[in-house]
This record gives sequence, C-alpha cells and structure tokens, in this order.
Amino acid sequence: MKIVVLDGFTLNPGDLSWETLKELGELVVYDRTAFDTDKVVQEIGDATVVFTNKTPITKEVLSKVPTVKYIGVLATGYNVVDVKAANEQNIAVTNIPAYGTNAAAQFVMGLLLEICHHIGDHNHSVQKGDWTKSIDFCYWNSPLIELEGKTIGLIGFGKIGQATAKIAMAFGMNVLVHSRTVKKEFECSNLRFVSLDEVLSTSDVISLHCPLNEATENIICSKNISKMKDGVLLINTSRGGLVNEQDLANALNTDKIYAAALDVVSAEPMDKTNPLLTAKNCIITPHIAWATKEARQRLMNTAVGNLSSFLRGNPVNTVN
Repeated sequence: MKIVVLDGFTLNPGDLSWETLKELGELVVYDRTAFDTDKVVQEIGDATVVFTNKTPITKEVLSKVPTVKYIGVLATGYNVVDVKAANEQNIAVTNIPAYGTNAAAQFVMGLLLEICHHIGDHNHSVQKGDWTKSIDFCYWNSPLIELEGKTIGLIGFGKIGQATAKIAMAFGMNVLVHSRTVKKEFECSNLRFVSLDEVLSTSDVISLHCPLNEATENIICSKNISKMKDGVLLINTSRGGLVNEQDLANALNTDKIYAAALDVVSAEPMDKTNPLLTAKNCIITPHIAWATKEARQRLMNTAVGNLSSFLRGNPVNTVN
C-alpha cells in the first residue's frame, strides 16, 4: 500500500519522525505540493492513502486518482477536501480533533500578556541600551495593563474556548461566553453565557473561538465594533475570515480598539497589502498557536491511529 503526504513540512520540519507511518505502508513525503491540479494528481500517483494539511484535494483531483481509498487531513478543519466528491467515490476522509487545545489556549494568553506588558518591545529597548542610559531605576514605553477583575468575552466555546476560560479565571478575570450551545455545567460566579451584544458591549477583552461559516464570517465588522467599549482588546487565534480586516484597521487607527493580536488572517501567507500590517497596535503572528512540538506530535500520533483504525475496518474521526 502506497501512502503519500502532500505537504509534510509544516507538521514535521525535521523534529518529528515519520517512522510509525512508514510501518503501515510504502511512504512518500513531499514537503510541499503546489496548489495546482496536475501537480497534486502527479504527486498522489497510484497511492491508496493521501495525507494533506493545506493542499486542496478537489473533485477534479479525485476524478483522476482512482486508487485513493483514504484521505487523512492533518488538521482539524477539512475544507481543503471536497468531501462530497470523496463520498461519491467511496473515499474515507478523517481529521485530527482537539490535538492543540492547550497549546492554542496558552497562545491566546501569551498574545494578551504581550499586549498588556509589551515584553518583547521592552526587552528590545533594554538590549539597544535605553536602560543603561536611563536616569530612573525603571521606565516603560507603553501603558501596562493588569487583568485581574477585567472581563474577557469569548465568542465560541469549544475545547479551546473552554481551556482559555480556565486560564483567564486563574488570572482573576470574569468570563462572558457567547455560543450556539449554552453549557450549564461551566457556569459559575466568574463565567456566564450571554448574548453576542452583551459580549460586545461589556467585555474589556474579546477573544474569538468560533468556526468560520456564513453566520460568523466578518463577525468583527464596523457594526459590531461600534457596540464595543472604547479601548477594548481583540484576540483572534481562530480563523482570519471572522474579521473584516479593513474595519479592524480603521478601529485600531482611531483608537476605538486599543490593540489587537492575531495569529490568523484572511489570506495565508499574508498579503503585503493587508491593512493590518500598517495598523496601530496590531500584533500579528504567522498562524503558530497550534504548532508546539508537543501538539504536532499528538497530531502525528492521531493521524497514524486514524489510518490504523481504518485499515482494521474500524474507522475513527471520519468526517464523511
């Protein structure tokens, strides 16, 4: 059985091992595959099993690779695969749920703490000699913010949102949640489920944890930004399309939103014309909240487990 990984570099740039996957069949790993139908078809060849992270497997691709029986998505989101076309060809499609929950929640708070303390900027200031020249024993170049007693609003409350809420409460924050499903078991004196408007209007910090769909696309837009408190902080580690980027840039540049920290944008890699690149008080990281070595190893282990279960006739984590 031939196994092809179309874009293995992001998951494993060299610090993990493909050996457990090799034990299941003849393995070919491509670091990257161009987003071109002919190239994708060529790389898949006569493989029975295909793994992809962000390389699209379209209906056209599937029509030209009749040997494929299994597609493993090396991520939680699986929109890169035409699942309907896979169904029509009796191809199983699996994903990797919940592998990076703690890593992503940790990253949310890391972004928030960077806004609050500007640690990187202050370190740079010291390294370039500002402290050695200072006439005072200390200084700060940006306002410093304490989180105790402040309110964080979470839009979406899946595993990552839940983990973020737990950390936020450990910092002494109050948590407001807007979610399609109210989970009463999480409610306590410091956590309440409320309407979207209440999250927008009363939160000091808003963090996005919802999937991207028709209901949530551009949920951060000028209309909803106008409902927010002046000087609110915004965190997005979920999906770039949740944010209207021009509207956010306008809000940052007019100080309606004091600061934003984003790990995702609408088009990745980021386009050089993205208005957030020149917006005030905007921290942007290159979609790395998920990418701790520990989380990537869990992803690898689950991917191998998914394929092993499929080969035993007991598929798990299927999305079709």
